[in-house]
Amino acid sequence: MTDLGTRVPLRLPTASATFAIGIAGYLGVNLSPYMITAAQTGLGIDVLAASWLVTAALLLTAVTGLAIAPLCAGVRRRAVARLGLAVGAAGFGVAALVPALILPGLLVGGVGAGGAVAASGAALAAFRNPDRVAGFNGLANRGVITIVLAVIPLVGLAPVDVFGALALFSVIGLLISAWLPAAPVVAPQAAAAVAEAMPIEVPPTGALRTSPARSRGVTLAGFGLLAVFALWAASEDSLWAMAGVMGADQASLSPEGLGLALSGATAGGLVGSLLLMVVGDRLGRAAPLAILLAAGGALKIAEGFTTDPTAFIVVFVAWNTVYAIAFMYFVSTSAALDADGRWSGPLLAVYLVGSALTPVIGAALVGALGYQGFAVALGVASFVLAVPAAAIARLSTRLERSARTTSSAVAPGHATPEKESA
Repeated sequence: MTDLGTRVPLRLPTASATFAIGIAGYLGVNLSPYMITAAQTGLGIDVLAASWLVTAALLLTAVTGLAIAPLCAGVRRRAVARLGLAVGAAGFGVAALVPALILPGLLVGGVGAGGAVAASGAALAAFRNPDRVAGFNGLANRGVITIVLAVIPLVGLAPVDVFGALALFSVIGLLISAWLPAAPVVAPQAAAAVAEAMPIEVPPTGALRTSPARSRGVTLAGFGLLAVFALWAASEDSLWAMAGVMGADQASLSPEGLGLALSGATAGGLVGSLLLMVVGDRLGRAAPLAILLAAGGALKIAEGFTTDPTAFIVVFVAWNTVYAIAFMYFVSTSAALDADGRWSGPLLAVYLVGSALTPVIGAALVGALGYQGFAVALGVASFVLAVPAAAIARLSTRLERSARTTSSAVAPGHATPEKESA
């Protein structure tokens, strides 16, 4: 078996495929307001019915991504990506061209997008320096989405425009899916390096066994990360969903002010992506993630007590910048836990569950606690979740660095079949 190492360098073809397929899978989340309008136009239904239809499509993306993520940690990653993108292109294409079939088209398209989300998320773990890769991914995602969000309203919000854009991005991802990095193929000698700090036994037969206790520890950390991220993402997106009504009621924020806040938040995310690309893994992950979650919690609480419209916008942009960087640190933590993408694949699908449900969650919390109580509850959630998040991030950094060091020590003395034949 060829020793390809556990991770590969970031190159233009593999990066383009990974990021483009991820954008294709996530585009529906970002275009959901436009999708609601297009569904209303195409089917002649009210906003509530259209909202439920779009929510159902997003939930199908999330559920499909979670269900299919294990396949993306192995040799089937590219097959999953291609099938998902093909199904997505077909579903969204039908919704764009045949108004009477918008409902089944969107649901089928949502299923296909789930395959793209899982495959691209798993592929992020194939690259070296997960922190810098997460920054590049965030920059590409937010940059493209910002342009798409600005261009589509200029073209129109008819089904052919909105759903056609979703189908187009699926086709683009499908065309370059051959460049999607596969799960690492590691020879037996390299497997010892990947195991790093894991206690191992090498019996006389030469077979390698990894300690079950250590494997359970990493597995528990992975599931813990998914749970922490799901709760954190739900709290963050609840504030995003309620920002408009909270700003209007509490700080007399105008529609123009809300637009400024949302566009400023997007710009803040781009700045955060650039910072993470520059910093990479120099600061580790545990301390930055803990600080970011604590800062985000404080800013969420501050937002609940802000009554001046200008201050509301400033706090909102600052909070979303922190949120964007923390999101990327969660992605890099999941990628560093397993080079096969066992945790980075489902992580992005977990986020979609929260995105689909947070309008309902946010409205329920505001109704029960009021705006200030709502903001305090979200802030406290960030403070509490910072502790397990930092612990798991510390573990992921240690695993990655130990594997890198051990792989470097093993590699010089290991000849691959290609080298031997040469």
